[in-house]
Amino acid sequence: MPKPLPDNLLAKNKKAYHDYEVLDSLEAGIQLTGPEVKSCRGHKVNLKGSFVHIQKDEAFAEAIHISPYKHAKMEDQKETRSRKLLLHRKQIDKLSSHLNEKGIALIPTKLYLKGNLIKLNIGVCRGKKLFDKRASLKKRAVDRDIARETSKKFRGA
Repeated sequence: MPKPLPDNLLAKNKKAYHDYEVLDSLEAGIQLTGPEVKSCRGHKVNLKGSFVHIQKDEAFAEAIHISPYKHAKMEDQKETRSRKLLLHRKQIDKLSSHLNEKGIALIPTKLYLKGNLIKLNIGVCRGKKLFDKRASLKKRAVDRDIARETSKKFRGA
C-alpha cells in the first residue's frame, strides 16, 4: 500500500526522481481555473510525464493532468492543457540559461499548498543512465534492509 501524502503535498512526481538527477529546484506559482483548484485540493493531479518549456519569455507547464471537477461545467475543462507559471523575469532567465545546456530538462517534481496558494516545484534535471538507475535502486534496497535490521534489534533484542 502506498504511503499517504502529507496534508500540504498535493502530488509528487516519483518517476522524475527515478529517471532524472535533480540539480536545482525552484518554486513557482501556477495559473489555474477555479475547478482546477478544487480538483488539485482533492488530490486529483498527476505530474507523471509533465515538463516545463519557455516560450516568448514566459514559462509554461505542459502535460500536467488535472482531472475534471465533477460539479463544474464539463465543456470548460481540458485535463492536460498548457498552464502558465508565475515567475519573475530573473527566474525565467535563469531557467532558460539552464535549458541551453545539453541534457538539461525542467521537470515539475511536486505540487503543494503554501498557505492558500498552490505552488509547483520545478527541478532542473539531467537524465540518468541505466546503470545510475540500477545503482540508486540497489542503494535504496540496502538502506531499507539496514533500517529493517536495526529496528528488529531495538524491538525484540
